[in-house]
Amino acid sequence: MTDKPSVIFVCVHNAGRSQMAAGFMQALSGGAVEVRSAGSMPAEQLNPVAVDAMAEVGIDITSAQPKVLTPEAVQASDVVVTMGCGDTCPIYPGKRYEDWELDDPAGQGIDAARRIRDEIRTRVDALLADLLPGRA
Repeated sequence: MTDKPSVIFVCVHNAGRSQMAAGFMQALSGGAVEVRSAGSMPAEQLNPVAVDAMAEVGIDITSAQPKVLTPEAVQASDVVVTMGCGDTCPIYPGKRYEDWELDDPAGQGIDAARRIRDEIRTRVDALLADLLPGRA
């Protein structure tokens, strides 16, 4: 068991938004937060535009793979951040849930992906400040 806070980012395909959020959380927390991501209907691969948008800010998410959302992954997380997965995300008592309304970068160009990426970073920064209030 770890005393690190843990977060799971969930979207439908686990190919764009949730992967960008997980990438930011891993990079910005410096390993101080356990990070997961998953999707209710995972895609076969990451959205290449999301990968490119993250690379522009120095975060490499190319090794990530879309994963199916499991009840065990939710149970193992302190915070569950959903991004458009609707009712497919299991609800467990005692978990903190946040629903981030964000556009899906699927099928959109790099400009849209940049805007979504920047919004995700703002939200990850705020969540990180809440989870790790003493961080510099």
